[in-house]
Amino acid sequence: MSRSAPKTPAWWFDGAAVPWWAWLLAPLYAGAGALRRRLYAIGLLRERKVPVPVLVIGNLAAGGAGKTPLALALVRRLRDAGWRPGVASRGYGRQDPDVPRWVTAETTPEQGGDEPVLFARRLAVPVRVDRHRHAAARALAEAGCDIVVCDDGLQHYRLARDLEIEVIDGARRYGNGRMLPAGPLREPVERGRRCDFRVVNLGHAAAQDGGTGFGEWPMQLQARVAQPMAGGRARPLESFVGMRVHAVAGIGNPQRFFDMLRALGIGVIPHAFPDHHAYRAQDLDFGNDQPVLMTEKDAVKCSAFADARCFMVPVEAELPAAFWIALGERLGRPA
Repeated sequence: MSRSAPKTPAWWFDGAAVPWWAWLLAPLYAGAGALRRRLYAIGLLRERKVPVPVLVIGNLAAGGAGKTPLALALVRRLRDAGWRPGVASRGYGRQDPDVPRWVTAETTPEQGGDEPVLFARRLAVPVRVDRHRHAAARALAEAGCDIVVCDDGLQHYRLARDLEIEVIDGARRYGNGRMLPAGPLREPVERGRRCDFRVVNLGHAAAQDGGTGFGEWPMQLQARVAQPMAGGRARPLESFVGMRVHAVAGIGNPQRFFDMLRALGIGVIPHAFPDHHAYRAQDLDFGNDQPVLMTEKDAVKCSAFADARCFMVPVEAELPAAFWIALGERLGRPA
């Protein structure tokens, strides 16, 4: 049985006419955001600082842009360079959002949120979830981390940050360029130009579209293996070429995952779910024994009931060496 996630409004990215009610609401949203930014700028709303550098990764357009793969690569690079990084998050979608929590590899997605659990399992670094990101960052600093990475949070001005990275979807970019709900923008496009780095997600090398402009860094997402979720040795992703598979994605832009598999020559039966979807065993009941390939973010929520059909497809973010050099120069060396 095929399932589909709620689609983004057709007028955001597909050129459809913007409805009248969205035109009316967009100035209200834009005005509220501008007022909030102004209050922080003049000090009537106060930033909260922590005693270690804070690096925030985010995007301006609603929907998935590729923040998590970049954050995973960034944390790994920081650790290899001698930093002791920690990850701060609100833990979107967890059952008890008012309770601060340390997230470990044993934490369930219901307790910690899917992305924090992914960080804890993949990288084994300290991860703290708290509805107040500045409190999560402070807890990480007190626990011995000497740099904090926030996967998302570009609009969370209460947490003072030392460096910002904007991530842009290379295919959809800013859509129609209008503010919510008339368009996908949380903040005006000009906000991105104030970020220290702007990274354009070009997707999989075999399925690239879009490109980079002046001052933008290209990022490719490489997927090479499929890991059996019920246990066993990973197999090359190319081993599914010519086969029909069920592709499961509950991320901001599921189509990018489907396109990546198709570009490799894999026959995709797409199953898109809402971002941060809480999976049940029934969601993977497709009525046959064909392989089920899913993103790593979805896999952390399906591990309890995944069977021999199910495979996790991790992706690795690849950026030019010059990007990492420039980032290292901005951050300096660990204390």
